[in-house]
Parts: sequence; structure tokens; C-alpha cells
Amino acid sequence: MTAFAVRGGPGARPRVAPGPVPSRIADLVPRIHEIVWPVGPDRGPRLVRDLAETCRLQTARGLTVLSWLAVARAPEDVGWLLSTRRLCGERQVRMYAAADALPGAVHALVAANWTWVLASGHGGRVVAPYVAGRAHPDDGYTAAESAVALLRAWERHAEARPALAAAWAATRTAADWCRAADLATDGPGLPVFTYPATPLPPVPGMRPWIRRLLRHPPGAVTPGNAARGA
Repeated sequence: MTAFAVRGGPGARPRVAPGPVPSRIADLVPRIHEIVWPVGPDRGPRLVRDLAETCRLQTARGLTVLSWLAVARAPEDVGWLLSTRRLCGERQVRMYAAADALPGAVHALVAANWTWVLASGHGGRVVAPYVAGRAHPDDGYTAAESAVALLRAWERHAEARPALAAAWAATRTAADWCRAADLATDGPGLPVFTYPATPLPPVPGMRPWIRRLLRHPPGAVTPGNAARGA
């Protein structure tokens, strides 16, 4: 059972229109944005590794919540989702399974945002302030400091961009889903906003977990990697 409708005729870009979202799931969306991003002096490869781990958690969290939004249902216990510890073990298996179960039309929203921001010449200026601002909604100073650090990482380390873009796309799509659902009453309302899908440019840093969770190449899902930290 799904809690959304897919609109669009032959040749048109499909549009996903969500129905009403239970408040319990909607309340999770701002909470999964809150995380401590690696900031401070540029540590080169170590910074990229730390960023990638934070981005992997954020991408998996975003896709997991989207899988719950798609059916308007979530498990009773969500403490494992909200923990900001490194993603591994049973938590990873559960989140990766949720990402695998995400309907193609819903996953395509994330993929469209991801490809667009990677192809954009100003992707860092879109990603950095969004994830930093949502991570520190009540602390403008820390949000600004984090945004500057993340923008600097985007500009200096091209290999960090696919992971940052994935974290932004997954969490932003969940937030945009709730925004569209706010306009719904008894059925699907306005479609979820996405940037236009764009051919993915050649980019370094395409880690196995990114290929898995973002289904790149399109349609690829490799459940066998779930327990290995791919």
C-alpha cells in the first residue's frame, strides 16, 4: 500500500504527489537533519573520510524516512534511526533494506536532486547552507561556521562532492515531501518539488555505498553489500 500518487502521461516527467503524512513521521524529518558535521582545519584525506561517513549516515537516514513516508507508516521504535553513531551492524542492515524497498518513483526524486546538484556549477552553495542550517536550526553562528567549512570542502575536494550531494538530496527530498503533503487533505496534493534530473558528469569519489543507495547506474540495487558497509 502506498501513500502517494504518480502523475504524468507518456513522455512527461513523472510527478509524485504525497497524501497526508502522519505527524509522528513528519516530526522525524527535522530530527534526522540534526547532526554534527566535521568542521575545523582542512585535514585533506582524513576530512574527506570523515565527511563520507557522516554523509553515508545522513543518506541512509533520509532514504529510510522516505520509505516510511511512501507508506505513511513507521515502526514504533525509531531510536536506532536517530542515533548519530557511525552506521554499521544491524542499523546499517535495516536502513539499507529500507532504501532497497523504496519505490522507484520515490527514489527517482532523490536521484534527480543528486544528479542536478553534482552537475551544477554552484552545487556547493546549494548543499552547504542547507545541511548546515538544518543541522543547527537554533544556532545561527554554528550553522554559518559549518556552512563555510562544508563549502570549502566542496570546492577543495572534488571527491567529497558525491557523498555531500547524496546526503543533501536524501534529507532534502524527505523535507520537500512533507512540505507538499501539508497541502493535501483527503488525498494526494501537490507534487514533490525536485530539481530536474541531469546526466551525471564524471566525478571522483563515487564510493560503493553511493552507487548502492543512489542506484547508480540507474536501477542498480545490490542487497548483498548491505552487511559489508558498501
